[in-house]
Amino acid sequence: MQNRPRIAVVDDDQSVREALENLISSVGYEVDLFESAKGFLDSAEINNTDCLVLDLRMPEMSGLELQQTLRDDGRNIPIIIVTAHGEDTARTEALAAGAVAFLNKPFQEEVLLGAINSTIGKP
Repeated sequence: MQNRPRIAVVDDDQSVREALENLISSVGYEVDLFESAKGFLDSAEINNTDCLVLDLRMPEMSGLELQQTLRDDGRNIPIIIVTAHGEDTARTEALAAGAVAFLNKPFQEEVLLGAINSTIGKP
């Protein structure tokens, strides 16, 4: 049996993490939840993540800082930024650094799932 793709969600808002877990797991993906960028960086799951759904604004380390840290470490994990603070500068910076999508909260579930599917090659 083939392993299901593993999606990590990093968001400091518990209700958002839980909602994203319910949505993403409902279509058959494994989901790992992290309340901070540091929690994700320190986890064993960092090596098994097929796609990262990442909040932009978090305490201690922002989503953009985590994206840069991963890139500096040579980790090529596809990243989808989700944020309630969709500034144009942050959007431009995230996409230029390789994010595959930048979604403003609230977003349509189908848009997020489509972005996840495209990162793992699922139609």
